[in-house]
Parts: sequence; C-alpha cells; structure tokens
Amino acid sequence: MSLTALVAAREAGRAKPEHMVALARDAVARRDGEIRAFCHVDPEPAVSAEGPLAGVAIGVKDIFDTFDMPTTYGSPVYANHHPMTDSAIVALARRRGGTILGKTVTTEFAYFEAGPTVNPHNHAHTPGGSSSGSAAAVAAGMIPAAIGSQTGGSVVRPASFCGVAGYKPSFRLLPITGMKHFSPSLDTVGLFAATVSDVALFAHLLTGRPLNPEPVEPTSTRIGIYFCGELETADAEMQRALEQAAEAATAAGFRLVAINEPEENARARAAHSTVQNFEAGMSCGPDLALFEDQLSEKLKSTLREGLAIPPSVYDDARRAAKRGRGATRKLFEEVDVLLTPSAPGAAPHGLSSTGDPRFNKLWTLMGTPTINLPFFKDRRSGLPLGIQAVGRFGQDLRLLSVARALEQAFEAA
Repeated sequence: MSLTALVAAREAGRAKPEHMVALARDAVARRDGEIRAFCHVDPEPAVSAEGPLAGVAIGVKDIFDTFDMPTTYGSPVYANHHPMTDSAIVALARRRGGTILGKTVTTEFAYFEAGPTVNPHNHAHTPGGSSSGSAAAVAAGMIPAAIGSQTGGSVVRPASFCGVAGYKPSFRLLPITGMKHFSPSLDTVGLFAATVSDVALFAHLLTGRPLNPEPVEPTSTRIGIYFCGELETADAEMQRALEQAAEAATAAGFRLVAINEPEENARARAAHSTVQNFEAGMSCGPDLALFEDQLSEKLKSTLREGLAIPPSVYDDARRAAKRGRGATRKLFEEVDVLLTPSAPGAAPHGLSSTGDPRFNKLWTLMGTPTINLPFFKDRRSGLPLGIQAVGRFGQDLRLLSVARALEQAFEAA
C-alpha cells in the first residue's frame, strides 16, 4: 500500500481521508487473521480531515502508550494496562492528522521472546523482531505506514525479513517519551513503509522536518562498502546481494569505496550488549522483582545478567562507545553513505527466533541514521534480502536522498 500514491490521490481530490482509512480497515479485516500483525485494532478509529497525515492509517508498535487502546508491551503482565496519555510519538502522529488504526505485535518488552506474527512472504518464517507486527502489517499491504522501535536491530532487521523499508533515524530525532524502555541510551523510534520514497515521505509528514529526498548527483556521491568483522558470517546469498548492490550503484555512476572497519568500531559493537543489558536491568528490574513468574526465561536471564553488571564495566562500555563514535565521524569524512547487510541472511525458518542483530547494533549504539533497502531476493527461498544504508549522525536528509537514488538504481539493474 503506497503512502506516496495515497497522499497524491488525497491531494488531487481523488481520495477522501475516510475512504483511505476504510481501505486499510478492510485490508486488516481480510488479512490479519493469517498474519497476526495486530494485537488490537480500534473498532472506531478517529479520522481527521486536516493535517499532512489526514487519511493515513498507522500501526503503532505495542511498546508505545496509547490512551484509547490497551498497551501491553508484549507481556501478559500488562494485559489490562490502559495508560492515561499517549506516548509522544503517537501524540505527534495524531496532531499531524494521522489515524492510529491499532497496536502492532511486539516481542516481550521489545526483547527476543517472539510473538505470534508470521512473515507475509512465507508463514513458516519469522517476520523478525521486535517490531514484527509493524513490519509485517506494511509488508502484507494492510497499512501504508507503521511506527516501531530499535534497541539492537528491531527496525532494520524485520524490514529486511519482510521486504519493506525500515528507517531508524538519528538518535532522538523522534521523541521516545511514553515508551516502555529497555535501554534508554539505545531505544530509538523508527518508521516503516513500503519503499524508501514512502518511508521518507512518512518521516517528512510526521515530523514537519525537511526529510523528503532531494535529487542526488551520483558521480559526486561516495558509497562505502563496509567490511566489518561480521561480514564473513553473512550467508552466501546475502553476500551476493551486497555485491549486486555495489554493481548496481557503480552502474548508476556512484563512486564506490572499500571501507575497512576501524578497531574502535569493532570494540564498540562488542560493548553494545553490556550497555543494553545494564540499562535493561535498571529499566525493567522492577518488573523482574514484582512479576518474575510471568516473564519468559529469556527475558529474566538477561535482566538478571544486567543487574549483575558492575557500574565500572558499564562505564568502560560507554567509553568504548564514545571512541567508536569518534571513529565513525572520521569514516564519514571519506564517504557519504555506508552499505552493509541488513541481516545475516533471509528470515530464519520457524517463529521461535526473531533473527540476529549483529549487523545493526553498532549503528544503533553510534546513533547514526540507517535504512533498509528492500530490493533483493534469496534465490533458494524467494524471501527478501535487505541492504542497510548508514548515514552520518544528524544527516538524515542526505541518507534518505542517497537511499532513494540507490532504490532507483537497484530497480533499474
């Protein structure tokens, strides 16, 4: 469901906001029984006739508070939880005229315990996590836009598995107040839509910031292929997709540069889990103390581990992250955008695993903007393979502009 086409039809007077929302409601009624992307659908969603997002039906990851719908954080502990107010990102979407159609499935506390959502391309495969419902709802054509979050790789990875565009902005470009925090220095609000053009338009209309892509001159744009220590762990089909992306970018006239991973970045990636788990122990430790018998073993183990991390070890990890950010800034003196795999491969078989964030967590820790480019396929399974584009911190418009140009180059290849 193309957000760009819907907004263009509305602006031309060919579609009214109530009809746009009705289209999404009908799609949810027809498809969600099999996809199970929504944990709650508003039976009578408010439709605004005003605002840049008027008529845009939005799915919101059930990690964000909503005053008029249950907010369960993917846990039975909060089965009957009804917040008094909206989270800041939901309130922003409403002010801009968007219709919150429902809450999308998340993993427990946005960690690794999988929910019921299936991959729209093959129901025997995971849609990823923890923004599983948001990615799958867009991929299944039920809604044109969705809101998720990323602490490790929970926007880019499910976008890759489901074959849609997932955009993780620069840290705190979007407000995080009113979400269930797991790791406050990492938790980042992200967006989903069908294509790069669509998700950039969503970001532009949602924030009022100049994020709609601008024309790019390929010959003056430097694309770095990022050779990190994890690259050899990607499967053969993902490595082939990265090669195809490089070939298509070269054919389109972009200047390609091989970038070897700085040692500071490798150390920062290794520090991510320490930062995440220490903060998770602080943020969700009260849940462990009160509701231990209702939490999954996977979550309990991580929270206990986090609570056992000495502050000095956490501080060392934060210093490693700071050194990594310095090295990352230097990288973007050489290139405009980096390309890496979005995930080790296509969506794994089975619904118990949500996949591995090894290619995402460094950039979450760095706070840099990233986006999944959903234009490749695994030849064996036919499942989507995504390429992750990474931009300089604060240069989101530049990243989105180059990503759209790459999207066009991949389509033409």
